[in-house]
Amino acid sequence: MDDLMKSALESEYNNIGDLMGIDDAMMGEVSELMGNMNTADKVKFFRKVSGKSSFSRGSRAEFEKFFKEVPPGVKASLLRGDLRLADYSIYSIKPVNSKTIKLFETQDDKEVGLRNISNAKLPKNFVFLVSGIYVLAGLSADINDKDKTKATDFKSINQFPAIANAEFSLKANKKQIIPDGNVMRKFITDNNQTSNLGYFKLDNPRLIKDDELIEFVIELGTMFLVDPNTAVYVALDGTGTTP
Repeated sequence: MDDLMKSALESEYNNIGDLMGIDDAMMGEVSELMGNMNTADKVKFFRKVSGKSSFSRGSRAEFEKFFKEVPPGVKASLLRGDLRLADYSIYSIKPVNSKTIKLFETQDDKEVGLRNISNAKLPKNFVFLVSGIYVLAGLSADINDKDKTKATDFKSINQFPAIANAEFSLKANKKQIIPDGNVMRKFITDNNQTSNLGYFKLDNPRLIKDDELIEFVIELGTMFLVDPNTAVYVALDGTGTTP
């Protein structure tokens, strides 16, 4: 426990109690060890264990609330400093060539400019908290040419009525993060000066682990007026673990 206490005091994270796996049954032992600390260290340790510190912000603070759900090996690596938290976005670009658009598929390969994960799963030991989502659309010079699609000028889906009036869902490991039937109009932020273009902030962020299949699906009601060179860009934005 002495090593754990030292790690907690030196850790950059708040809510360290969940990361250390401290539960009610251990509090007697923790209290005894705290008796040997000076007052400043006691206050610092209490704030970190209880999550009362106010240093963390944004999706990092949200991630710290989910420490209990992080796999044990990743928890230990975070505590040792082998892994750290970093801002990150998981993105994918797909053609709008049918009413059902699957942004992450098991046959997908990682490729700069098209997507940054393979097989619709995160790399080993990568745990990611989805804090918000970007959705944009654009016209490729040639949807069948990867290089030309990578150079697409993505804009608000407000300029693409069939996409703007569509529905979407997000799952991880078959569990709903965002239920079926959610409206795509949430990504129309053109006149919102407090939000980035095409960005929807989740009020209920969720963790995605490295062994979980990611499914982001857009369902169009019609293909009417959809240009055959239309592409859609989706980015899951938040905080993830990194060496």
